[in-house]
Amino acid sequence: MKIVIAEPIGISPSVLREFRKNLENSGHELIAFEVRPENDLELLNRLRSAEIVVVSNLSISGEIIQQCEKLKLIAVAFTGIDHIDVETCKKQKIQICNAAGYSTVAVSELTIGLIMDALRKITELHYETINGGTRKQFLGTELSGKTVGIVGTGDIGGKVAEILTAFGCKVLAYSRTHKAKLIKIGVKYVDLDLLLNESDIVTIHVPHIPETNLMFNKESFSKMKTASYFINTARGKVVDSYALADALKSGKLSGAAVDVYEYEPPIQKDHPLLSAPNIVLTPHIAFATKEAIEKRSKIVINNILTWLDGNPENICL
Repeated sequence: MKIVIAEPIGISPSVLREFRKNLENSGHELIAFEVRPENDLELLNRLRSAEIVVVSNLSISGEIIQQCEKLKLIAVAFTGIDHIDVETCKKQKIQICNAAGYSTVAVSELTIGLIMDALRKITELHYETINGGTRKQFLGTELSGKTVGIVGTGDIGGKVAEILTAFGCKVLAYSRTHKAKLIKIGVKYVDLDLLLNESDIVTIHVPHIPETNLMFNKESFSKMKTASYFINTARGKVVDSYALADALKSGKLSGAAVDVYEYEPPIQKDHPLLSAPNIVLTPHIAFATKEAIEKRSKIVINNILTWLDGNPENICL
């Protein structure tokens, strides 16, 4: 089979060499591109004759998928698959697998870091300091003792809950499933309105699916506790950025921190969050640690090898 890694996914040269050697010994071909395609035509040319394709957060449209007649598996080096046209894959009987769990620790830790930055204005005061400024009577806010609402307690949301309890926070949660191990450490599952009403900080950890599209909007922010904080390291399309910006400008929210947007950075200069006050923005880095990328590489390789052996793992579709 022809296997194409359509964009760099962080596999080290030595691991890639070993992977290629194993595949070639079994009669397969591996092509790995070292730069992202500049446009859809270039992407199509890379994928057209492939039977297995590997991408990270590179979008693959239904139009491209329809022209890849040999394609049987898309191995996504990412947790979410909302950048792949799933409906077309269903019609074409193409399977999709993901790199489940590779970034749980990385995203959880950045979430905590963004919370601390929002509460203590670390980034803002860094620039104040290097520009010759002082504290100017600034007083931050402690995380200990705060009520934190977690929307979505999958692996990442659950890990965030565990860390927050160690900080001495009261943790509320809203999720489709209630995890006994989280309840055991003091997490309280409540309905979404109650979570929004009572939380000093709300952090979201849900996938982007039809049910969560623009889940956080003008109405949602109006229900949040006045002077609370909002954190998003999940998916950009879960949040109405204009509504979030308005909530910050009006003073409804004291601050926010965002790592994900409606599209991959760079974000456009007229994006509403760029002009919003009291916000920390990062260019989709929650997953980006050396440890996570190494873990991801192993998962992607294993996904392909087990699929070729007829025992597929991490199948999403």
